[in-house]
Amino acid sequence: MTDTKNRVLLIAGPTASGKSALAMEIAKSHGGEIINADSMQVYSDLHVLTARPGAEDTTAVPHHLYGVMDAAQACSAAHWALLAVDAVQGVWARGRLPILVGGTGLYFRALTDGLSAIPDIPGINREAARVFVEELGPQQAHAYLAERDPKTAAGLRPTDPQRIARALEVLAATGRGLADWQDIATTPVLDADFVKVVLTPDRAWLKERANRRFDLMMQHGALGEVERLMQRDLDADLPAMKAVGVPPLIAHLRGELSRDAAVEQAKGQTRRYIKRQLTWARTQMMAHEIAWKDVVAQEMERQYQEIIPLLASNG
Repeated sequence: MTDTKNRVLLIAGPTASGKSALAMEIAKSHGGEIINADSMQVYSDLHVLTARPGAEDTTAVPHHLYGVMDAAQACSAAHWALLAVDAVQGVWARGRLPILVGGTGLYFRALTDGLSAIPDIPGINREAARVFVEELGPQQAHAYLAERDPKTAAGLRPTDPQRIARALEVLAATGRGLADWQDIATTPVLDADFVKVVLTPDRAWLKERANRRFDLMMQHGALGEVERLMQRDLDADLPAMKAVGVPPLIAHLRGELSRDAAVEQAKGQTRRYIKRQLTWARTQMMAHEIAWKDVVAQEMERQYQEIIPLLASNG
């Protein structure tokens, strides 16, 4: 068993890259417990569609922070980080190795580097910003933002209404630009010796694997899962309602898309999400001395053998 004192293993990577399988192998051999670091796997309503670990895995190895939030809630990176700190400390207390696994780069960053100290934004400001962007359109809203907060606007695409609305709500509520808040130095929320691994598979292999996995999700009840979620009549802006695959499957259930068209749209969403995950990893995570690992399924054993010495080292 690995000396777990102050040691945390982070396994990041895009959807369908083999993160969970690798985490299971290491957990079994090194007395580990797995902690979720995926922003959608926290929701109890999304089991099939987010490929949450099944009963066989959770029986073999303790898993934490999977399905712990209701879809009616919005789990922020800051909130997740607090839950993760508690989970890590609990694993340490049991003398075991915490293994955080996920594809949400912001979650890892929140844990290792902290987040900017942006105050909580009142709901009235969030709603006003959202309505403003919807009525004006993202490009004009971006131009409006550029006049008042050029620094933040320079880092946003004029076609990204969600981030433009976020910048406007922060500016309205605090009188300070989002980019200025993000420049404020923060401290990590967890003092630990992090061993960081990012899986970056061949993109063609990853696309094929992700497509096959979505087909399997459809065979194992993804549509029924989304139908139950739709029947709750939740706010469409909630994170769970925007999870990859949810919007097109809802459109199908409403008669707006054929099943085949909905599946193809969902697969397209998955490919775009994978691309964003890889971009995030390369632009945000390489700077934090992450050990990069190219992985495909046939090379899992080689991966495992390369990572073990990192766990055994002193830093």
